[in-house]
Amino acid sequence: EAALHEDVDAIGLSILSGAHNALVPRIMELMAENGLDDVPVFLGGIVPEDDILALKAKGVAGIFGPGTSTDVIAEKIRERVWGERV
Repeated sequence: EAALHEDVDAIGLSILSGAHNALVPRIMELMAENGLDDVPVFLGGIVPEDDILALKAKGVAGIFGPGTSTDVIAEKIRERVWGERV
């Protein structure tokens, strides 16, 4: 809801509960229903390798596991949102 009203450039989700397979597809559905399917979604948390491809197929732009440096995350977001390469 906030992303819809604030005209965001990207959405970042942190899911440490292991519920990414239930939550992310629903979030992606709601975004598409509200015309936000062009807004990249980035996911952080504990995501098993087996789930990464399925989440990316649902439209997740990037997935960052524990220990990913802030520099790497920022670079990937800049690349996707503004087309910048550092």
